[in-house]
Amino acid sequence: MILVGVGAVCSGGLLLLLLYWLPEWGVKVTCTCTSLRDAHTLLLKTTDEFRQWFRAKVHVMSAPGKNPLDSLELQSTAQLTNGDGDHGISAVHQELHGKCAHRQPVQIHYFTHHSTKYYWNDVMQNFELHKRLFFGENEIAVRVPSIFKLLIKEVLNPFYIFQLFSVVLWSAEDYYYYATAIVFMSVISIATSLYSIKKQYVMLHDMVAAHSVVRVSVFRGNKDIEQAMSTDLVPGDVIIIPANGMIMPCDAVLICGTCIINESMLTGESVPVTKTSLPSLGEEAAVSYNVEEHKRHTLFCGTHVIQTRFYAGELVKAVVVRTGFSTEKGQLVRSILHPKPTDFKLYRDAYLFLLCLVGVAGVGFIYTVVLSIMNKVPVKTIIIESLDIITITVPPALPAAMTAGIVYAQRRLKRVGIFCISPQRINMCGQLNLVCFDKTGTLTEDGLDLWGVQTAEDGSFSPPEADAAKGSLVNSAFVACMATCHSLTKIEGELSGDPLDLKMFNATGWILEEPTEEETALHNPIMPTVVRPPKHSIPEASQKNPLTQNMPFEIGIVRQFPFSSTLQRMSVVVRRLGEKHMNAFLKGAPEVVASLCKQHTVPQSFPETLESYTRQGFRVIALAHRQLEAKLSWHKVQSLSRDLIETNMEFLGLIIMQNKIKEETAGVLRELRQANIRTLMVTGDNMLTAISVARECGMVRANERVIIAEAAPPKDFHLASITWHYTENPAPTTKDNQTVEINLRDEEYDKKVPQQEQRYHFAVTGRTFAVITEHFPQLVQKKTQLVEVLQSIDYTVGMCGDGANDCGALKRAHSGISLSELEASVASPFTSSTPNISCVPNLIREGRAALITSFCVFKFMALYSIIQYLSVTLLYSILSNLGDFQFLFIDIAIILIIAFTMSLSPAWKELVWQRPPSSLISGPLLFSVLTQILTSLVFQVLAFLLVRQQSWYETWTPQSDACNVSRSSPSHSLNVTSPHDHKNIRNYENTTLFYVSSFQYLAVAIIFSKGKPFRQPSYKNWPFMLSCIGLYTFLLLIMLYPVPAIDSFLEIVCVPPDWRVTLAIIVIVNAAVSFMLEEANDHWGSSFLSWLLCRRSKPPRVRYMYLALELQDDVDWPPRPSTVTYASDSQSHTSAPL
Repeated sequence: MILVGVGAVCSGGLLLLLLYWLPEWGVKVTCTCTSLRDAHTLLLKTTDEFRQWFRAKVHVMSAPGKNPLDSLELQSTAQLTNGDGDHGISAVHQELHGKCAHRQPVQIHYFTHHSTKYYWNDVMQNFELHKRLFFGENEIAVRVPSIFKLLIKEVLNPFYIFQLFSVVLWSAEDYYYYATAIVFMSVISIATSLYSIKKQYVMLHDMVAAHSVVRVSVFRGNKDIEQAMSTDLVPGDVIIIPANGMIMPCDAVLICGTCIINESMLTGESVPVTKTSLPSLGEEAAVSYNVEEHKRHTLFCGTHVIQTRFYAGELVKAVVVRTGFSTEKGQLVRSILHPKPTDFKLYRDAYLFLLCLVGVAGVGFIYTVVLSIMNKVPVKTIIIESLDIITITVPPALPAAMTAGIVYAQRRLKRVGIFCISPQRINMCGQLNLVCFDKTGTLTEDGLDLWGVQTAEDGSFSPPEADAAKGSLVNSAFVACMATCHSLTKIEGELSGDPLDLKMFNATGWILEEPTEEETALHNPIMPTVVRPPKHSIPEASQKNPLTQNMPFEIGIVRQFPFSSTLQRMSVVVRRLGEKHMNAFLKGAPEVVASLCKQHTVPQSFPETLESYTRQGFRVIALAHRQLEAKLSWHKVQSLSRDLIETNMEFLGLIIMQNKIKEETAGVLRELRQANIRTLMVTGDNMLTAISVARECGMVRANERVIIAEAAPPKDFHLASITWHYTENPAPTTKDNQTVEINLRDEEYDKKVPQQEQRYHFAVTGRTFAVITEHFPQLVQKKTQLVEVLQSIDYTVGMCGDGANDCGALKRAHSGISLSELEASVASPFTSSTPNISCVPNLIREGRAALITSFCVFKFMALYSIIQYLSVTLLYSILSNLGDFQFLFIDIAIILIIAFTMSLSPAWKELVWQRPPSSLISGPLLFSVLTQILTSLVFQVLAFLLVRQQSWYETWTPQSDACNVSRSSPSHSLNVTSPHDHKNIRNYENTTLFYVSSFQYLAVAIIFSKGKPFRQPSYKNWPFMLSCIGLYTFLLLIMLYPVPAIDSFLEIVCVPPDWRVTLAIIVIVNAAVSFMLEEANDHWGSSFLSWLLCRRSKPPRVRYMYLALELQDDVDWPPRPSTVTYASDSQSHTSAPL
């Protein structure tokens, strides 16, 4: 610590800044290594690809009991049951309180990182996350930092520290004007940044705080109900959900009653969902609670409980399971507060390039010091001028200039209805080479239309019917199943629920009635939801029957088992008015429903019929029915497991739904394919339906093959295997594909393969994908896993979707585009107000334009610093420099205006085949920069030497009048210019280099401002063209026709007319040479470098291209139809015919 203190004093605080920027160094030089148990400071390192370092301080708190962390494990063993679970939890609290009351407090060590506390565990000898002891307040606290804190954090950025260093240095040189200009720009930049950051914090705070603190009713063990603030809730508390609903302040699991929930804040789906209580009997009740497995019983923080359903005399109760930042909403907010850094090659290369400029500055620093010492320059001047060369080489305005293109692109995107919350990702969009699309609601219309129904009787299908409300079907079990097997509810008198359920119910023409709160309170049994057909639709036979004519035709829904994506089905238990027995109705995926039915009731033509519909792109749902035993009472049904209900069913038939493709889909996919961008479909729909949609929208063309891969995990000493089926010759076992979570379409990427017959696509199920990627086949977050796998083989991945299961993938992709404008779109960097995929090409076009703009601006700023570096270095050789106002004119009038107007060029109107470069450290780009540097060096040295060879050249003094000296005048002394004043600004070398370098800045700006094929041509960017024309005109005017006032202001001297003409010729030749070299580099640079470095046969760098070339040379790829590939230890694969 003493050494660090001494170093900080000697370095003027620079060492402390360095340790602040590099926390790993800060910990290592100020702390000694010890065990985790005894540590006071921790050094944390992330395990992701970014490998970030964080410093954390260990705190100590007092806790009752000898080992409170161990004693709390008792809580985790308490079962959450439907009924009296709260008594057990309360007893545990009382027992713990009694045991710990007589013990002395013990010291607990913990630290906080990203809003999460980690406590020391003596057993594991490590810090771990404990959610069940020190809960703290149940609050997602988004602290809005003060302006002062934000200011300190902002100005400690290395960029602003460097600017501060530059300003201090320029002030010491009396360059007050330019220093003031930089300070002004910095203040504007900091103020804008602070305003933006503060606004985001306030918006996030308001979004979270709006519903974070509410008053709740807490059910205590002694049956008392207490009113408490939601901030006081801890896991284990039992809360009461009011009948009129509430905004959930925590994550809680239902133990009694049913709730209708709007989860749009988390999932993006505005459709209300039904949450039921935890099962209290059967196998499901014996399973420990798990948030993922019991989502349909869990009420998540931030979601809106619209209404509740309950027993007579019972309250709807839920047990708090997670609070604060541990909740689903808390984790979402935490991911916004502490996002992963943007990892893009451009930014990494920019830092490397800046390091190169620092190296160049180091050379200039040494040169200046040595030259000044040789000329016996005062020490103060040596220090100032040698440090000044660093500020010249590394331009302070670079970050602002680089950001301009992104800001302009963001504005253009906003004009076309695309909103961005992560501007840095716009550049990433320019590199997208693969886009994943969700199917339903993205490629196809949101809603499904009923195409028809096909009933099954006596083991065979009847002809399809277009109208389910047809008179002959009204009294059938098929229509009764359509009218009852759903999760619809009435909210403010309007039917609400899943769009598919709505379409299905509306097709029957039936009416749904729900019990009121008063009706529920008057009856002891459950008041069911009732459905009935319109009176005019009741069959005459029923109306004339003396036993039923006075009895309404009504069906009550007694019990509902919600749809489960894992089980792929839902069911209900119903009772028709007047009947003594109950019935169970089931709907779901056809293969699943058929497997739960008695085999003799399933038509023999079921596989062929199902396949014919799915091949045509229809979505098919199967219905089944079962008559339950008459002895089952209503209350008995409430406790039955769904496995006991959903068995021995009788197959009723099929509902055929049509999902239309959006008008824009085919055109957009064709445009992306022509732009060399792969497209994948990722859907939870039926495999063959997805393939049909892919063919219909042009993702799979008519002459291309689709291969279905079915993978089986290792079992009974058998190796894992993949079975290959061709859709043109489907195997009879296709019906075994019962679980379809993902359908991904794959395409060989190699433009060198011209034969269309070699193009093929893969269709892969979720289970197959899990086996292939060696994941556990729980079918969780498959879309996110797919994105990660594609990124691992060097794809730049875009994801476009709108549903609940898209959020993870939208977040993980390089560029996520949400078509949902709900709050869940916060998970996506981009949100489109246009509900179709036409936004994708627009985003990629703007991304490519912004990326090319970033390259152009970076190259221009690099050349600007090098050109100015060359000028200053040459002038240092004669103990001169550029003047204050010359610096001001160059940096403000030329550089900033040009850099900011250069970025205004809009995107090119169409997507082209080639993609923009992704790296600054690439051969052609470096070759371009190096050739322009050499050109600038040659012409500056040429002008510098030529002016000193002129007959009129002399040591300039205020009395010099070279403008009026004729060519025949005798030459004067050619001695090196001696300083007239302490700065020696006014001289012929300075004036010459000022003119030449000013034109060089403009020349490289025009040359680097590339247009087609990624941006509109420069001549269409009128602010840029007006700036260039204006500056060219002004510079030519003051060079060819000197204006004394301007000459005096810019500290330039008058030169003879013939030298002005010579300078004009030098400038024109310089521009022409620069233009020709850049054109040559664009056309032949890559080929020349490949030939020069003998890299023609080098394999591709990106892994997906390398894999494509390997597969191209594999004679056994793609696999032949009806073959099986077995896993093996080696890389080779073996195939055997079925």
